[in-house]
Amino acid sequence: MERADFLRMTILLVEDSRFLRVASTRALVNAGYDVVSAADGEAALLTARERLPNLILLDMMLPKLDGLGVLRALKRDPQTANIPVIVLTGLGKNNEWKLKQEGAAAYITKSDSLLVDGSATLLHVVESVVGKQEKEVLTAEISAPAN
Repeated sequence: MERADFLRMTILLVEDSRFLRVASTRALVNAGYDVVSAADGEAALLTARERLPNLILLDMMLPKLDGLGVLRALKRDPQTANIPVIVLTGLGKNNEWKLKQEGAAAYITKSDSLLVDGSATLLHVVESVVGKQEKEVLTAEISAPAN
């Protein structure tokens, strides 16, 4: 798979703050990603199952169904279990280990720095997860038996 394919990948952004949703969407779109969004946990699950995004950015504090509930539901569903999830939270780093145990690929602490410099922190973490995913796909393609 070529790098250009990953730049056109779809990211589901799950964030109840309109300001953070708009700012993060703008940064991701400017970086070349397609972005769909959801503002609550129930909408996140529906959108994930309908759109099957390549990556999910998931806020933990959400209305209707919290982020941990969404993460657990995504990881239990065979259709969405392999979609990498980057957790966005205002909670401290002491929760990182638990969230990774639940299946999160990465963890970003929400702060003012998340949106500084064109969302450099957000884009760095997204790129690191995308790069890991790209490497896994390329390895699978190389090791797959030829027909």
